[in-house]
This record gives sequence, C-alpha cells and structure tokens, in this order.
Amino acid sequence: MSDIPVTAEVSNHKVAAAFANANTARQAASAVASSLSLGASQVQLIQPGEPHPGRKLEPESRAIWQTIVVAHVKLGIVGLIGGAVLFGVLYAMGLPFIVQNAIAALLVLVFFGGVAGLMLGGLVSLRPDHDRYIEATREATQHGMTTVVVHAFSMEQRTLAA
Repeated sequence: MSDIPVTAEVSNHKVAAAFANANTARQAASAVASSLSLGASQVQLIQPGEPHPGRKLEPESRAIWQTIVVAHVKLGIVGLIGGAVLFGVLYAMGLPFIVQNAIAALLVLVFFGGVAGLMLGGLVSLRPDHDRYIEATREATQHGMTTVVVHAFSMEQRTLAA
C-alpha cells in the first residue's frame, strides 16, 4: 500500500525537534536543509509567540478535503473487495448458511466490508499520527522553546532528518 497513497498530502513524514535556544534551532534547521537538500518549505522554524504555528505544522491542511475523499474512496473499495474475498473463502469452505443464502451473504459481507473500509478512511482522514507531533511542538512553544519542523517526502528522508 506504500505505492498507492491513501492521503493527498505530498509530505506524509514529519519530524520535529525542540531547542531551548533560537540560534541553535536556526543552525540545526540550516544544517538539516543543506545536508539533505531540502527546500525552504520543508524545514520550518516555530518560535514562541508564532501567530499561526498550524500553517507551519500542517502546511498542506488545504489538501485535507482531498485526503478525505481519496482515503474514503480507496479504503472503501478495499473494504468492498475484502468483503467479497471473505464471502469467497466462506463459500469455498462450504458453510451451510453461506452456501444456502449465497446472494444475501454476499451482499451483507460486501456491505459490511465497504462500511469497515469507509470507517478506516475516516480514521486516516483524522490523521491521528500527527497528534503527537503537533502536541509536542505546542508544548515546546508554551515553554519558550523554538521547534525545527521537517516535512520529509519519504521515510528515508525522515530518518535522515531525525
């Protein structure tokens, strides 16, 4: 599934590091950007009192509607297929209820598979993987720290940035 993105975001991998000193944070941001050849939009500084830190933390928040649609469509289809595959397996096993009520069983399993896929699409749309990153950054700025945020385009780039 890594080849087929479930979100509409370009940068799905994020790293944040908090620094007590703003100059040290700037140096770290410059070092990461130059060593990994990252663009200015990929490495951001969030300082205490930042008027709109959310724009730097989630610069692709405009793509959330695309993420919602893409995640629901793709995972809904996966759920439909999963329900059909489950029906095939149960039918091949010869379960009496499935064999005797094949059409009803197929419709029910496909329906609930689709619903499960849509629910998973909703979970992906909420982006729960970003919560820890956002909360850590907010907490650091509340304590007067400067945070360097890296929006990596790949897991390898994220690992190197960390």
